[in-house]
Amino acid sequence: MNHLIAPSILSADFGQLDAAVELINRSQADWIHVDVMDGLFVPNISFGFPVLKSIQRKATKPLDVHLMIVQPERYLEDFKKHGADMLTIHYEACTHLHRSIHAIKELGMKAGVSLNPHTPVSLLENVIGDIDLVLIMSVNPGYGGQSFIQNSYQKIRECKELILRKSSKALIEVDGGVSLENTPRLLAAGADVLVAGNTVFGSADPEETIRKLKSLSPAH
Repeated sequence: MNHLIAPSILSADFGQLDAAVELINRSQADWIHVDVMDGLFVPNISFGFPVLKSIQRKATKPLDVHLMIVQPERYLEDFKKHGADMLTIHYEACTHLHRSIHAIKELGMKAGVSLNPHTPVSLLENVIGDIDLVLIMSVNPGYGGQSFIQNSYQKIRECKELILRKSSKALIEVDGGVSLENTPRLLAAGADVLVAGNTVFGSADPEETIRKLKSLSPAH
């Protein structure tokens, strides 16, 4: 499978959100990544349901919604109603992770689990067969534009090994500090989906940057 690119709308100009969504629609990007933060799980607040709905109305590509919130299980149905195609919850935010994963799938969405930089991949051993996506945070969650954490390459490799060992179909998504420079190494380590925020929306030509990210090959 060729790798997927999911531009993060969090890095777009919020005053031009429709234009940013239309740009992603036109581009070679595969998904639209939407970060939802509550100011409790992470020290930042982002989109609520009305903004998500407005993105969904314009989007022609799947919405990859990443919940950085406490007790995400309270809102699963609401995110389905407001357009989420994929819903990723944090391992660290869920007391009953297995139950929440199955609740997401029963609502007809793909289920993802995200790991903070300090959380080992081995903790997914008992749910890796149930999920569609592992989201590895390669920065500390909460803000865009942070520096990439170098240990993430090793973590991606460990995750790939776990997926293969357990015959899971889960994709590995990487979020944080993804650039044109480190993409080949991320792909070589086993990443399937790359979230790119500042790299895309901070560039002079976001569509061309997405095209370049799509065209890169794993490092040898």
